[in-house]
Amino acid sequence: MDFKTVSTIGLESSPVAQALAGLRANEARYFWNKYKHEFVTEPAANNPAIVARVNTILGERDTHFETAPLEVSDFEVAGVR
Repeated sequence: MDFKTVSTIGLESSPVAQALAGLRANEARYFWNKYKHEFVTEPAANNPAIVARVNTILGERDTHFETAPLEVSDFEVAGVR
């Protein structure tokens, strides 16, 4: 993700695509500034294992979302996944 140019690519189906794009750019900026890691997302449908892992973690905390995820990211940086 290019945090200097906020893009709604991959988020077009959301009624709040602009807000999501801003949040995603903020995450990209954070990981670049803190770890010099390039933040990359992919469509959630391309990696259902990530979605399942996150849903398991959220379920353990009794947290659930009504909408399906549009994009996912999975990486390890500085020993944190």
